[in-house]
Amino acid sequence: MNQTKVAAAVICDSLASKRRVFATARGYGDWKGWWEFPGGKIETGETPQEALVREVREELDVDVRVGDFIDTIEYDYPDFHLSMDCFWCEVVDGDLKLLEADEAKWLSKDTLYSVQWLPADITLIEKIENQMGTV
Repeated sequence: MNQTKVAAAVICDSLASKRRVFATARGYGDWKGWWEFPGGKIETGETPQEALVREVREELDVDVRVGDFIDTIEYDYPDFHLSMDCFWCEVVDGDLKLLEADEAKWLSKDTLYSVQWLPADITLIEKIENQMGTV
């Protein structure tokens, strides 16, 4: 089974308080309409943090500061194995624009489960919930 190594940005309103996180609905492919955290493939020679800065700029037209590591999610999709390094991030420059996603939402601790997460991403939600503050 092919392995895909990616990095995911759990963009929050503030690395200090983490009251809301930013999620996007995929705009393409087999999982179109399912929700995920922005990010993408780690290219050869890149750290996961460098990949996040690049991918978020490509997907959302903003610059982010990469904060603490949350977890590495290992998940078997039908066609490949996903290994996803997940980090807290915050926007440091620009306004979020959807360049690839169909939709986006800021989710609070109380609304984290209100969207249909991709199977790999849902496995991260409990860890994020435990680290979030309240609105």
